[in-house]
Amino acid sequence: MPKLSDTMTEGTLVKWLKKEGDTVEIGDILAEIETDKATMEMESFDEGILKTIYVKEGGKAKIGDKLALILAEGEEEEAATEKKPASKAADKAQGAEEGKMGKSTEAAGSAKKAADAPKSASTSRIKVSPLARKIAAERGVSLEGITGSGPGGRIVAKDVPEAGAARPASATAPAPIKLENTGGEETRIELTGMRRVIAERLLASKTQIPHFYLSIEIDAAPLMRLRKEVNAANEAAGQPKTTVNDFVLLAVAHAAKQCPKVNAAWGGDHIVQYDSVNISVAIAVEDGLVTPVIRNAQDLSLREISTAVKDLANRARNKKLKPEEFAGGTITVSNLGAYGIEQFYAIVNPPQAAILAVGAIVNKPVVNAKGEIVAGQRMNISLSGDHRVVDGAVGAEYLAALRKLLENPALMLL
Repeated sequence: MPKLSDTMTEGTLVKWLKKEGDTVEIGDILAEIETDKATMEMESFDEGILKTIYVKEGGKAKIGDKLALILAEGEEEEAATEKKPASKAADKAQGAEEGKMGKSTEAAGSAKKAADAPKSASTSRIKVSPLARKIAAERGVSLEGITGSGPGGRIVAKDVPEAGAARPASATAPAPIKLENTGGEETRIELTGMRRVIAERLLASKTQIPHFYLSIEIDAAPLMRLRKEVNAANEAAGQPKTTVNDFVLLAVAHAAKQCPKVNAAWGGDHIVQYDSVNISVAIAVEDGLVTPVIRNAQDLSLREISTAVKDLANRARNKKLKPEEFAGGTITVSNLGAYGIEQFYAIVNPPQAAILAVGAIVNKPVVNAKGEIVAGQRMNISLSGDHRVVDGAVGAEYLAALRKLLENPALMLL
C-alpha cells in the first residue's frame, strides 16, 4: 500500500482495474484506493504478470502492507518472495509519491522557507525527505534519534511518529469514554479513515496549540451591491454566478499580502513566513471535511478564484482530488454562512497559524453616521490564531485590512 496523502495511515481497496493473470506495464493503473481524503488511482511501479491479489475489493491495508504480487514472465512465486521483499513496490511507490508531494510543497514556498530557516548542526546532517520534514514540523516531532527506513537510512514519512508518541499514554490522550446504556436502540458507526484523521488532527490542534480568538462585524451592503452587478454581467456573458465566499477568499488573499505575519506557520524551533498565499478552503463532504488549496491566490482574479473553488469543491465531493492539491496551504477559510450560522470560531489547521470563520450575512438594524437607526446588512468574521506565531495586535491589523477590502470591494478588482 503506497502513501497517497501526507496524513494517510491506511487505505481501502475500492476497485481492482487489473485481474489476476493480466500483463502489467510500468505506469498502468492497477487499482482505485480510498484514502482519508479522496479516492485515488494507484499506478504500477513494476512490469510483469499480476500473479496474486492479496487484498480484495473493500479490504483495508496499512501503509506498506502487501496488496498484490507481480512476477516477471516465467518467474515462480517462491523465488520472487526470496528475491524481492513484499514491501518493495510499496516503498518504491511511497518514495515516488513523496517526491511529488515534496515538490508541490516546495512550489508553494513552504519547503524552501523551511530549508532557509536556521537549523542545528545535528539536524542539518540528518537525511530526511521533504515530506517527512514537513510532517515532523506539523506534529512538533524532533527528527533526531529517528531511524530512517529509506535508502541509506533516509527518514521517510512513515518513520515520523505521532506527536507525543513516546510519552506516557495518560499524557497524550484522555481515559477511554465509558458509554452508558440509554435503553433505546443504538447504531454503531465505524470510523472512516477521514473521520479518524480529523479527530486526531483536531485533538492535537486544541491540546498543543495556544489558540486565541478575534472577531469583527463587517458592513456587507457594498459587497452585496457589487456582487449583484458582477452577477448581472456574468449572466449576460453566460458565466457562472459569483458567490459571497469568492469575494471573501479574494479579500483574504489580498489582506494576507498586506499583513504577511498571519500567513505563516510554526516550525518547532522557528517560524516560517510565506510569500505566496495558498488558501486552504474548508469543504464539507459526506465523511467529514477536506481542505484543498487554492495556490498563489494573491495573483488570481475574482473569476479565477471562483472557478478554482467550484472545481475543487466538485472534485472533493466526488473524491477525485490529487494528493498535491491538499498540500502547501498557508491560511484556511471556513464558511458556514450557507447554513445560516451567524458567527463561530474555527480550530487552527496546523501547521498554519490562522484560520478564518465566516458567518452568514444578516439583515439587522444598525446606527448610521448620522446617528439614525436604519436597515443594514452585516457579516461576522472571526480569526483563530496560533499565539506562538501571531500576536493579538497582528491579528487585529489583519482583520482591519480584511474589513477595509470587504467594505470597499471595488479595491480588489483594480
